Amino acid sequence: MTPLLLALAGLFAAAFLAATVIPFQSEAVFIAMQAANVATVATLVAVASLGNTLGAFVNYAIGARVEQYRDRRWFPARPAQLKRAQRWFARYGVWSLLLSWAPLLGWFTLVAGIMRTPLWQFTILVAIAKTVRYTLLAWLTLRAVELVA
Repeated sequence: MTPLLLALAGLFAAAFLAATVIPFQSEAVFIAMQAANVATVATLVAVASLGNTLGAFVNYAIGARVEQYRDRRWFPARPAQLKRAQRWFARYGVWSLLLSWAPLLGWFTLVAGIMRTPLWQFTILVAIAKTVRYTLLAWLTLRAVELVA
């Protein structure tokens, strides 16, 4: 594997993990790779967006199966919290997935699984959100580099 492919695989993995329930941030990896000019900005945005979108499917799958465990003692959310999240998602609908780009709002993808959002809607909205996230990050990084130079 070439160094470029290895670096892009690392970015993909970082973005994938950052979208899951595992606490991880991909921004530092993305910014470092952009600053080092490892690949074109378009390539970095595409790889990170794809990884982050696919990682969101992990949350969706967890959400789709979480209901069967809600009465277990080890379950991380109380029934009231789960009901509140479901009511919120039912009120604002699938459009709230456009906010899934924000690290603190990634739980929307889990609730989308609980609510059985159609996969085609989930995929389109999450892909848009994640691509906007990394495009904005690339633009901010470019502006910061210009200010320093």
